[in-house]
Amino acid sequence: MSAKAIREATGKALLQKNLPAGVCAPCRYAAVTEDTQWDALATQHPWLLTEKLVVKPDQLIKRRGKLGLIKVGTDLAGARAWVGERMNKDQKVGKAVGKLRTFIIEPFLPHEQKEEAYVCIYSHRGGDTILFTHEGGVDIGDVDAKALKLDLEIEDQLSVEQIKEKLLVHVESGPRKEKAAAFIKALYDLYVELCFTYLEINPLVITSDNVYILDLAAKLDATAEFMCKTKWGDVDYPPPFGRDALPEEAFIADLDAKSGSSLKLTILNEKGRIWTMVAGGGASVIYADTICELGGAPELANYGEYSGAPSEQQTYEYAKTILTLMTKENHPDGKILIIGGGIANFTNVAATFKGIVRALQQYQAKLIEGKVSIFVRRAGPNYQEGLRIMREVGKTLGIPVHVFGNETHMTAIVSMALGKRQIPTEPTGESHTANFLLPGGQNAAVMKAQDASDQSPRPTRKASTSEPEPAKKVVQKELKQLFHKDTKAIIWGMQTRAVQGMLDFDFVCSRSEPSVSAMVYPFTGDHKQKFYWGHKEILIPVYKNMADAMKKHPDADVLINFASLRSAYDSTIETLAFPQIRTIAIIAEGIPENLTRILIKRANEKGVSIIGPATVGGIKPGCFKIGNTGGMMDNILHSKLYRPGSVAYVSRSGGMSNELNNIISHNTDGVYEGVAIGGDRYPGTTFMDHLLRYHDNPEVKMLVLLGEVGGVEEYEVCQALQNKRITKPIVAWCIGTCAGMFSSEVQFGHAGACANAERETAVAKNKALADSGAKVPVSFDELGEMIHFVYRGLLEEGIIVPKEEVPPPTVPMDYNWARELGLIRKPASFMTSISDERGQELLYAGMPISAVLEQGLGIGGTLSLLWFQRRLPPYATTFLEMCLMVTADHGPAVSGAHNTIVCTRAGKDLVSSLVSGLLTIGDRFGGALDGAARQFSEAFDKGLLPMEFVNDMRKKGQLIMGIGHRVKSLNNPDKRVEIIKNFVKQEFPCTPLLDYALEVEKITTSKKPNLILNVDGVIGVSFVDLLRNSGSFTREEAEEYVNIGTINGLFVLGRSMGFIGHYLDQKRLKQGLYRHPWDDISYVMPEHYAS
Repeated sequence: MSAKAIREATGKALLQKNLPAGVCAPCRYAAVTEDTQWDALATQHPWLLTEKLVVKPDQLIKRRGKLGLIKVGTDLAGARAWVGERMNKDQKVGKAVGKLRTFIIEPFLPHEQKEEAYVCIYSHRGGDTILFTHEGGVDIGDVDAKALKLDLEIEDQLSVEQIKEKLLVHVESGPRKEKAAAFIKALYDLYVELCFTYLEINPLVITSDNVYILDLAAKLDATAEFMCKTKWGDVDYPPPFGRDALPEEAFIADLDAKSGSSLKLTILNEKGRIWTMVAGGGASVIYADTICELGGAPELANYGEYSGAPSEQQTYEYAKTILTLMTKENHPDGKILIIGGGIANFTNVAATFKGIVRALQQYQAKLIEGKVSIFVRRAGPNYQEGLRIMREVGKTLGIPVHVFGNETHMTAIVSMALGKRQIPTEPTGESHTANFLLPGGQNAAVMKAQDASDQSPRPTRKASTSEPEPAKKVVQKELKQLFHKDTKAIIWGMQTRAVQGMLDFDFVCSRSEPSVSAMVYPFTGDHKQKFYWGHKEILIPVYKNMADAMKKHPDADVLINFASLRSAYDSTIETLAFPQIRTIAIIAEGIPENLTRILIKRANEKGVSIIGPATVGGIKPGCFKIGNTGGMMDNILHSKLYRPGSVAYVSRSGGMSNELNNIISHNTDGVYEGVAIGGDRYPGTTFMDHLLRYHDNPEVKMLVLLGEVGGVEEYEVCQALQNKRITKPIVAWCIGTCAGMFSSEVQFGHAGACANAERETAVAKNKALADSGAKVPVSFDELGEMIHFVYRGLLEEGIIVPKEEVPPPTVPMDYNWARELGLIRKPASFMTSISDERGQELLYAGMPISAVLEQGLGIGGTLSLLWFQRRLPPYATTFLEMCLMVTADHGPAVSGAHNTIVCTRAGKDLVSSLVSGLLTIGDRFGGALDGAARQFSEAFDKGLLPMEFVNDMRKKGQLIMGIGHRVKSLNNPDKRVEIIKNFVKQEFPCTPLLDYALEVEKITTSKKPNLILNVDGVIGVSFVDLLRNSGSFTREEAEEYVNIGTINGLFVLGRSMGFIGHYLDQKRLKQGLYRHPWDDISYVMPEHYAS
């Protein structure tokens, strides 16, 4: 949703903070909630104690004065008492009943009735309108009839002279008129700057001394937050009166804000029996409509949607939230969960269903207890796997789960769930998973299709005679056809999946060349990106600069803009500078409305058609498709989008465009062209722009319009039908008929899907369309039947002559997608068992990283997970950390530290310097840990006495690893060894190998006092004791960890800390290049060269 209502206190705060000084009196107010401390409030606002006051609720309630919800001329005690009588009490406003929880107190302003005025600014597609009347107040009456109006186009600058001339006609010349004019100008400038979409002040008190803002109502364009955050501050958007904001709604809103997908949730009736979990903004409205039309409105618990390819984890969180609310209390008749959706364009249905299944399994017991029945209908990419997963979980949940795909009408599950339709035992549907083609066969397939076309030409359709002659005489340049067989496009953004989908569509349509000429991506240098054309690999150029792409591809006349909502405006403005571009599709949702309206204005000036924003695009079967429109290849084949039909449609919803493809293909000879104009309030092109294009194309015999609640564009279609500008049959339906059945206002999935007047409701539009001659079904559930009825009539009249079906060339499936569908398998190149980053949270040996941190595993615990794939006991992790501490460094003179220092002083980076030190670790430096562990454990396992072990090593002429120290001795023991030894003896369950090593030490030190058990030795043998005797490892595992170098890993990890320390030390000391002194080198030259 873009236009969101704000509290009166918020609106006045914005005006107070940002209006120029002197244009009006300061806005003084105090906000009161149930948590307000009245004494502190009076201290913060001293005027509360000295002035007469006005108090009223601040909860988006209209006409508070007529409802008796304003207390005037009271003092603080009176205001407090008045608020106390109403706080948390039920209040009926229209059909809505809600509790009063937020109030606003202001100084009472004594004034005369003649000083009251009314001003309102609101935005629309063409610009902004200012309404003003010199008579304001509670009894203002019909504003539209009374007020003077000033219309401003986008980017127009408002002048004081315009205001005086157009709006202040009935205000006498003098100070009041001057002040009013200055205020309205400042107000409008701020309105534009802060991205208001509606601002009403009634009354506005204008005296000869000042201007006072009394009552205020306003809406902001919430999508403009990234532009206006510094001036807005933190803005709270309260729910409509009669509906409390639940923490679950706030959680989903926060999840939505952090996601590139769309996640929406509105709780209508927490105790309702019917719950929905619907994919897609348009589909979510249609499901709500159908539930209400079938009598389920009183039991409908929620409205919401998930769309835009949410991840498995995001879908899990969304589903878990709904199930939490749904299972809070049971219903005697059980509850219904409808998991519905249209045919997805690009969302992986199986991935989202996996998230839902996780939530269902988690709530299994509560679902059984609540006697919940689940009805599922979905289609789109990988939907077969998704439905299979749902059917499988249905067998284990212990509750009824009915699962359907695109063989079933989208809303049929609603009538099944409500007992209005019999539930079929097994869905009977076509299975379209993939078409495969052997290497080298694509050319033959194309030729075969072309030959078939040549040998069996499709019959020519009979021209329509129902159109009056004047309707054919139109200015074709204004109603141009956007796409054709040779359309070429430039793609803004690195959307490789969408591009590959376009190329596959081109191939199956038997296009001779790809429709994608180039890609523009400012974040990389110029290069080429590899794609498939059938089985053949091709390269598509990617440019850093748009100008280069345009210059090198002058035949491209379409730009598909995948830029984010923050950069889509700038990239589109840049595109409009190139005359070769005739059509721009803007995919992003949530572009600020002021920017969208500027784009529309600039595009109209240049004769460019904009599809979007907030759209999936459009498709012209057999010719061209925009991005992800039409979904995967199985849906393109299923809906016969590879060749043109006779029916053209226009829709707001991108998700529902795919459903229309399915409905039309099943009830007619197919789609000729379809466009989703976008769900934002101001789409770049309107329904009429496309309907007139279709109407004036002789190949199109029938029109379909899918409108929705909000806006008045559908009335242009009514007018065109009435004045015979449109004479071809049109089937129309506006979604959102349920809106009038709710007690409070509901903002549906699309930004523009909210009725601001009776005329904007779906019910009113459907009636107007029917009265004007459009074929309007009783409900969306019967849309397909109505389309089929009209189509049959055209067939019988001979206006449509079906053409012979020609099989399309088969398109190979991408390897990755085939693997996703489970059609192929391949050995993995790598295997790992220690970590997994694929989910919502990183896992260490199956343990979430959050749990690692929350449970305080520390470095030792982390090592136990990553090195040993299990949690070791606390004494073991402490031992690991002690080993790291004592091996961290041994001064700058040892070979590893020396190498690191020399490399650092040569100007090398951290990684290079660290590696130069690590490369010295081996048998002579640092390798004694593994060696000591192996030697001592082998001797111990053979049953050699300590003396026998020493004698055996002497006979072999081998040193005993882990024995001996250059400085320390029996008389000067190494404290590190003593600390580790004491810890191990005290904490380990048993220490047989350490005891054995200490006996060996007694023998070696009897010969030479410095042949003590050193740090390497005590760590090595203690580590073996840990592996063998902790109970965490089998004997085989213990031996394997010793043999693969695990113990030496402790030295490498510990000493890395020291080497990094030496690197940082040398950099900090700013040491220069090291050169070894000559006097420390013995130069020995060969004697025979001495002469």
